[in-house]
Amino acid sequence: MFTGLIESVGEIIEVKSMSTGYRLRIGTELAREMAAGESVSVNGVCLTTILSEEHEIHADIGPETARVTTLGTLKRGSLVNLERPLRADGRLGGHFVMGHVDATGTVEEMRPDAEFSWLTIGFPSLLAPYLIHKGSVAVDGISLTLAGLGEDRFDVMIIPFTWEHSNIRAMRVHDRVNIECDMIGKYIIRAAELGEIGPDRRGPSTTH
Repeated sequence: MFTGLIESVGEIIEVKSMSTGYRLRIGTELAREMAAGESVSVNGVCLTTILSEEHEIHADIGPETARVTTLGTLKRGSLVNLERPLRADGRLGGHFVMGHVDATGTVEEMRPDAEFSWLTIGFPSLLAPYLIHKGSVAVDGISLTLAGLGEDRFDVMIIPFTWEHSNIRAMRVHDRVNIECDMIGKYIIRAAELGEIGPDRRGPSTTH
């Protein structure tokens, strides 16, 4: 479980092809505080740290992860957002982020607004039921608020701190990004699909 508050921006040192996928070598200041076996969010994707050295961590991605996320397109020098899992005694400053990407979207527009920036992301239609105006969404692992919502795109406003402390500063129009919708909204939609909530339903019965 993550919060969408980026701890560090890492840099891809190497993307090594393997018979089962890829191995990423990521340069990061967090390496000294991490150990093999620990989870880490890389651009919003939950991965397992295979090896942690003084200034870098290694993590593997399988064929399915490479297919359904943007991690398979990373190259040497790419910037990635990193976050360690939420501690049980930590503050939840963003929103619940699982690190399980729902789909990839596309950067359609970036425009300045005084000291801030607007980012427009195009998304596939299958995500439409899970996005609401003023709701939360994770873009490349960053917890953001939907300030504008259309049929196939949404707008988010980026504050200067987020711009400087995430990979957004390196994004360009047409870049692909990982999108994870709010977990709570997904559970609500799923319950509605199963008919467990609604005007004529009180939810599952309980016995004592």
